[in-house]
Amino acid sequence: MTLLHDLIDAAARDWPDRPAVTGAGTTLTHARLAAASRRVARWLHDAGVRRGERVVAVAPSSVLAPALLYGASRLGAVVSLLHEQTNERALEHVLDDCVPALVVTDDLAEPARARHIPVATTAELTECALASGDPGDAGDAEDAGVPSGPLTVDPVLLIYTSGTTSMPKAVVSTHQQVVFAVHAIQSVLRYRDSDVVYCPLPMSFDYGMYQLFLGAVSGAHVWLGRPAEVGPGLLSSLDSTKATVLPAVPAVAEALGRLLRRRPGAVTGLRLLTNTGAAMPAPVLSELRAAIPGLRVQLMFGLTECKRATIAPPDADLARPGTSGLALPGTEVFAVDESGCRLGPGETGEITVRGPNVMSGYWRQPVLTARRFVQRDGLFPELRTGDHGWLDEDGYLYFIGRRDDLYKERGFRVSATEVEAAARRLPAVSSAVVLPPAPDRPAVLVAVSDDPPDRILAGMRQEIEEFKIPGRCLVVDRLPLTGNGKVDRTAVAAMLVEADGG
Repeated sequence: MTLLHDLIDAAARDWPDRPAVTGAGTTLTHARLAAASRRVARWLHDAGVRRGERVVAVAPSSVLAPALLYGASRLGAVVSLLHEQTNERALEHVLDDCVPALVVTDDLAEPARARHIPVATTAELTECALASGDPGDAGDAEDAGVPSGPLTVDPVLLIYTSGTTSMPKAVVSTHQQVVFAVHAIQSVLRYRDSDVVYCPLPMSFDYGMYQLFLGAVSGAHVWLGRPAEVGPGLLSSLDSTKATVLPAVPAVAEALGRLLRRRPGAVTGLRLLTNTGAAMPAPVLSELRAAIPGLRVQLMFGLTECKRATIAPPDADLARPGTSGLALPGTEVFAVDESGCRLGPGETGEITVRGPNVMSGYWRQPVLTARRFVQRDGLFPELRTGDHGWLDEDGYLYFIGRRDDLYKERGFRVSATEVEAAARRLPAVSSAVVLPPAPDRPAVLVAVSDDPPDRILAGMRQEIEEFKIPGRCLVVDRLPLTGNGKVDRTAVAAMLVEADGG
């Protein structure tokens, strides 16, 4: 039986003295991380948490995150990690939604206390997890009086994701789903025990969180950077940590490209860059490959509901521009039409995923779960992703855009993702986002550029069809980002209102 905490226990046996994770100035070896998680399991039990109950943590990225994840796994509890910038309103929604048995937080205790939910501080968790002692004598969760551990089908994670709904919804992930996904991803990415994975992504973002699990199965050292780091310190952080792997959303890759332009000749030790969460602009990859000798790139497609759907072989985007890769081993990815029938190669439809990587649905949302996780005759449900794309004859996936990313302009169907990619191909445009049309305005292209709007729109005519070019362009100094490093479209819409004097 393989449970989430079995990953770190195996790593502690195979690489006991190698560093597992570094964060906020603290480094734990695989053996000490396993021991810390056992102490946390007992600490949670003493705090009244029982099998199946939820634990919510709001804290910056640190070694406490894996200690809590693996500790809760031993106990059979379910963890939800929230971004450190979570506000009170969002936390209140999560507390009402999952009704946790314990909240770990420093700054947002009142919403929990108002609901009579026990609260612990990160200092208390730190004192427990980092207590001195022989790692081999830490004991197991059963020492705390836990009658039995979890089953592989029990949930271990609630990952809140906003998607297109007004309030976050939680994706339920079981032990077997998470462990399958980790091993399947590792079988393609092939992290090494000599790797240093520099992760500037928050642990609340599953792309960031899973770096911890990939580190455990590969023996790699995961270095936790600042969430969604895009500042001038990124290049020096990669150098000082001797990073060899960088999981990057576009904002991180674009920032690295800018820094390397300012420091021509600066060389990092990166051997691998991965991407998911948003399409990576091809010009950014070209720039990074030219600046970093030997860099390999693996592009991926996924979403929290299945963790990862496809991964491209190293540098496959050079031979197959626009591809997001092949389905994970042991899974299927295909496109379906509006009636749910499978489409053939080259036919565009809704991207659908089937396999053990498909998670269990949404917490306390049976209607939405039934709509997105469609149960047919097979063993596993089919996840309707809400994304559109097509597959070629060899099974490589090509992402076009989200269902809510498609809109009609002048009677034609247009993909905002396609328009954004065309804008980023212009030399003068470093970043771009499209706001779909509203009742009182046409679609708007918001671009980071030194060129004026009319020149950008004129340049777009060399990239895409005339009917796809937005009727207006707004030039800005920067695009606001979410805590996960993605473009904050709500904030961009507010910038447009402000520019119009609203």
